[in-house]
Amino acid sequence: MKHKRQSKLLELVREYNVETQEALMELLQAHGFSVTQATVSRDIKELGLSKVPDGMGGYKYSLPTTVTMGDLVGRAKRIFKDYVRSVDFSGPLIMIKTYPGGAHAVAAIIDEMEWPEMLGSIAGDDSILVLTHDPAEKPQRPEGPAGAVLTRIQELMER
Repeated sequence: MKHKRQSKLLELVREYNVETQEALMELLQAHGFSVTQATVSRDIKELGLSKVPDGMGGYKYSLPTTVTMGDLVGRAKRIFKDYVRSVDFSGPLIMIKTYPGGAHAVAAIIDEMEWPEMLGSIAGDDSILVLTHDPAEKPQRPEGPAGAVLTRIQELMER
């Protein structure tokens, strides 16, 4: 239950400007989690959330933006210990299996590590697909349908 709750907490912090523990507690309760303020407080500490300016004169909870690599690795190890069940791979793809509801927390910390060999991650409820590449290799334009779709996406991104 802790895994699902903390995953939902991270999702809510990303989605809403949550100013107080009480507001976060109410959002969690609205999503079916029976929590107390003390539980929310522990979750905030474990997840390393901090208060940052919300741009409108107030403050909101956010993932920390100024963390040292040591802090990040320590947090990643705790999250992996709590959430990850198994890791496997096939070529440049890595599949991470988590307990139900834990994938978003694990994917978030992996993405935060900003490893140069990683293109990104895709998280479901209990699994994460990590895409890797060799940063030393010159990227080649994909051929066939992938190349055509990539061109269309890049055209949509032009300003």
